[in-house]
Amino acid sequence: FHAASSQISLILLEGLTFPEGPRWRSGYLWFSDFYSNEVIQVDSAGKRRTVVAVPEQPSGLGWTRDGQLLVVSMRDQRVLRLEGRLLMEHASLSEVSTYWCNDMVVDQHGGAYVGNFGFNRRAGEQACPTTLARISPDGTSSIAADGLWFPNGMVINPAGDMLVVAETFAHRLTAFDRAPDGSLSNRRTFFEDSQMYPDGICLDVEGAIWVADPHNNEVIRILRGGNIQERISLGDRGAYACTLGGSDGRTLYICTNTGSGPENADNRAGKIEFTRVVVPGSGSP
Repeated sequence: FHAASSQISLILLEGLTFPEGPRWRSGYLWFSDFYSNEVIQVDSAGKRRTVVAVPEQPSGLGWTRDGQLLVVSMRDQRVLRLEGRLLMEHASLSEVSTYWCNDMVVDQHGGAYVGNFGFNRRAGEQACPTTLARISPDGTSSIAADGLWFPNGMVINPAGDMLVVAETFAHRLTAFDRAPDGSLSNRRTFFEDSQMYPDGICLDVEGAIWVADPHNNEVIRILRGGNIQERISLGDRGAYACTLGGSDGRTLYICTNTGSGPENADNRAGKIEFTRVVVPGSGSP
C-alpha cells in the first residue's frame, strides 16, 4: 500500500480549455479539448498539433480496425470518422442516448461503446439514469445497457470479454461480461465508494484500474477485488481523465483543470500532467 503522494509537478502541455479523452497511439498522446473544439496530438516533448476541428464539441476518441480516427461529437450525439481530412458520420446516437454523448471506448474489431450525460445538469434538470450505446463496426447503433448513472470512462480488458464503465453519479465502477458480438451481460460492481466521483479511467497489465476523480482532486489505482493500492493527489486541481502511455506504457497522463463548465473556456487553465508508474498500461483504450 502506498500513501497519497505529493502533487504532480510535471506538465506536458498547458493553456487548454478542457482536455478530455486522452489516448496513447503511435508515439503520441491524443486528446479532445472541449471548448476549443479540437482533437489534439502531442508528442512526449510537448510539441502539439491540431488533428481536426469538431464543431459540436469533441470527447471520446478511438480508431477503426484500419486506423481511422473515431471521435464523439457531443452536442449532436454522433460519432464521426476521419477520412483523410474530412469528418464523416460513422454513427448517429440520437435514438439511443438521452442527452449529450461523452466518453467512448473502441474494441479491437472497431466496435464502440459511448456514454451520455442522461440529463442537462446545467439547466437544473433532475438527475436520472441513462443508456450505454453500442456501435457495431459498420456503424449500426443500439442500446448495450441502461439504468446507468452518468456512464463516463470505460475500459475493455485485453481478452475482450469484460467491459468496465465509470458511473460518475453512482460513485462506482460497474463491470459487464462482454460477448463476441459486443453484447453485455452479468452486470456487477467492480468497486464502489460513496466519496468517489469516477470520471475517466484506464487499465494496466495487472488488471488494476486507474480512476481520475475530479471531485477529490486525485487519481487512484484500484486492484481487482476492490482495494485501493495507490493515490496520487493533484493538489487544488481536478483530475478528469487519465491514460497510460509513453514508449514503455508506464507514463500516466492526467487531464486536469480548475473546473469543467464552459465558463472555464476563457481561463485556459487546462493541463496535461504526467507521472511515472510501475505497471504499464493494457487493454482498450
